[in-house]
Amino acid sequence: MDRDLLDLPVLLLSAARALVDGIDAGVRARGFADLRPAHGFAFARLAGDGATVGQLAEHLDVTKQAASQMVEELVTKGYVTRGPHPQDARARLIVLTPKGWACTRAADEAAAEVLRPWADTLGPQRLAALRADLSRLATPGRLRPTW
Repeated sequence: MDRDLLDLPVLLLSAARALVDGIDAGVRARGFADLRPAHGFAFARLAGDGATVGQLAEHLDVTKQAASQMVEELVTKGYVTRGPHPQDARARLIVLTPKGWACTRAADEAAAEVLRPWADTLGPQRLAALRADLSRLATPGRLRPTW
């Protein structure tokens, strides 16, 4: 196989790791030092209308037990609450608290700080092309933190 093609996974994973590490450092610098990157992947699913433990488990590609443990940790730290589900009386809806939303905004700011130099390096046309190409290749939905 072509060496350029074989280098692609390493380059993509390296860029993803740099992004996650940069966001994590920015979130910690903004006062949210009690979280791990995996929590950010959970917050991405909870933002908006919230989710059940089952939906969160599916999003993170973990067991319901693992997702439930994460939710318990986030409840204890004040980032999420459990409440009644509006359509399913058997389910509990997990939603972000004001502290959880503040952390989400901090993560967005940190992401912008990490990505700004990438945009400057690539320029607007190459950045748009990269985004379009990745949009065609990426599968929307689950975001499993693998580190």
